Amino acid sequence: MARGSSKRDFTPDFDPDCGDAPLTCARQDIVIGRWQGLRELLRVTGPDWLVRGHRIRLLAQACAGSSTVESWLAAEPHSADALVLRAATETARAFHLAIAAGRGVPIDQQRIDTAVLSCLRAAEGYPDDPTPWISLISVARLYPAGVRRQELGRWWDELHQRDPFSVEGHLQVLHYYSSRWHGTHGQMYDFARDAAGVAPPGCALPVLVQYARVEEFRYALDAAKGQHASVGLGQHWSHDGAVSDVRRTWERWITGRTDHSVVPGELRDLNYLTHAACYAGAHDIATSLFRMLGRRATRAPWVYLGDPEKQFVRWRGEMVPRR
Repeated sequence: MARGSSKRDFTPDFDPDCGDAPLTCARQDIVIGRWQGLRELLRVTGPDWLVRGHRIRLLAQACAGSSTVESWLAAEPHSADALVLRAATETARAFHLAIAAGRGVPIDQQRIDTAVLSCLRAAEGYPDDPTPWISLISVARLYPAGVRRQELGRWWDELHQRDPFSVEGHLQVLHYYSSRWHGTHGQMYDFARDAAGVAPPGCALPVLVQYARVEEFRYALDAAKGQHASVGLGQHWSHDGAVSDVRRTWERWITGRTDHSVVPGELRDLNYLTHAACYAGAHDIATSLFRMLGRRATRAPWVYLGDPEKQFVRWRGEMVPRR
């Protein structure tokens, strides 16, 4: 083999399940309308909230276009796991309708109300699970005027009591506070930095700042109809503050860990930090992160600056030395 050919032949793995093989098997059951595999998967997952949240979120996306979760509930109407999955599925369906309608076009409020009621029912059915509260905060974005501050605060308190360091839960609040939805860039960044500031060493919450930077970039791109150069985004990723944010996240999250293996539920978070490190010019950090990732990649956030496979391969080629 010629020197460097392995680099040219490198192909990232955009597995939608992020390497979670049991989840992949369960999702195949959805295609044929079987719900028993979902029940078994969630039963063995138990109260591992990171794994459970990852699986519920992706199962809900798959269930949104089928009646599988309804079949499960019809057979086992008091199943706590089925109620939680139904709530996440109704949330996914509401967002699919919103996307189909187009930005700024309100959808039928009854659809949003249905998702909210499903979330509240799931929270009653499985009181310890933070997942229904994550779904609830997520769907709250779809109300044209949002929800009352007191209501959002109550839902956040419920989530925080159950899983105070949930990245997905914090991410849904971050989106709610973004300029795209019901807040401002300033509110979004303040929330992200406050959460990062109280996170213990090794916790992934500092990566919220990188999510916020991507959200700000996407908002500016939309406002400029894709012409990002015209709105002065050339230094968006590489100004001093952005670089400092990358190094701070690396130090608080990655260097604070005792185990550098990557579980499926944090693969997306790691891709966000890797993407930020590349564009910030933090080559030492990006090199280490690419080695942690191996071939494992998620389409977001790479897709926001071009073809995700080409982006990932290009940056990895620049950051990982040839052998």
